[in-house]
Amino acid sequence: MQVLVVGAGVVGLAMARAAALAGHEVIVAEATRGIGNGVSSRNSEVIHGGMYYPTGSLRAHHCPRGRRMLYEFCASHGVPHRKCGKLIVATEDAEVSKMEAILKQGAANGVEGFELIDGAAARAMEPALNCVAALRSPETGIIDSHQFMTALRGDIEDRGGAIAFDTRIERITRNQSGWMVHFSGGEAGELSVDAIINSAGLGAQQLARHTEAYPQQRVPRLVMARGNYFGYAGRPVFSRLIYPAPRIDGGLGTHVTLDLAGRMRFGPDVEWIEEENYNVNPARAQSFYASIRRYWPGLPDNSLQPDYAGIRPKLTGPGEPAADFMIEGPQQHGLPGLVHLFGIESPGLTSSLSLADEVVSYL
Repeated sequence: MQVLVVGAGVVGLAMARAAALAGHEVIVAEATRGIGNGVSSRNSEVIHGGMYYPTGSLRAHHCPRGRRMLYEFCASHGVPHRKCGKLIVATEDAEVSKMEAILKQGAANGVEGFELIDGAAARAMEPALNCVAALRSPETGIIDSHQFMTALRGDIEDRGGAIAFDTRIERITRNQSGWMVHFSGGEAGELSVDAIINSAGLGAQQLARHTEAYPQQRVPRLVMARGNYFGYAGRPVFSRLIYPAPRIDGGLGTHVTLDLAGRMRFGPDVEWIEEENYNVNPARAQSFYASIRRYWPGLPDNSLQPDYAGIRPKLTGPGEPAADFMIEGPQQHGLPGLVHLFGIESPGLTSSLSLADEVVSYL
């Protein structure tokens, strides 16, 4: 079977790799001139534990399973990563009930080693921390996401798959054997394929609307949430990821992330936007100082610098419960050999290998 994957981000590459491993002939169409240039290049590079997501959701299933698969992949492919662990902290007594609810959900989701510890135990691990209690997740880690994507690309190409860069899929029509894709870019043309996986990230909805016979009422709205990150100018004071109690706006709060070089940065916040734009407004640092000082009172003035921003392809907006991943396969819409992926935001990177197994099974 010839399979076309639209989008060479981390999820699209994982899909293409799974299809190639299953023996399919694989082509990846990427609108830009490299891998991971969209959502995948602008995230926190965290390997998530999987404790937040509601029972029965796709995220609750794929995040813990994908995490285990991802650590195995990193070990077998030499992808730089570190299982540094994470603390989710309550800075006041009123937040402890939130911690207990997350602990219960983490247990339901099968998160290993997840435990509630008191403030003294948390401060023994991270002396700069201010908290009354914390949840400890030893399975959370960080990864070099670009090296991960490079390794996925290597597996695809080793099995005869190819990536067509500078190739934008404009529309998809039906033909007798399956699907016809109409593309533009470096050169324009048409290609007949047996199956299509739409993993176009921020462009997934637009491509779905330009898919012949796909019911338009099934295309969800796209809500863009920009997440801004600020870098810390000094030496890192934490050795683990630090997260505050989750927020009601669907974000996980302004948290401490580390890269593999040990550099410390803060983010992301949640900024609802109408158009794709990655500029970080330096003035947003003011709100960062206030939220960070709740768990790190020692944050010096003028120590945060604008770093980068990413955009989450959300399906719900301000004040609405966070939506689950949305997989629109043949069993949902009735069209053979077609899968649209919508709302694959965090924990998309962590879930990617597990999601790929499920999606390729639909083909």
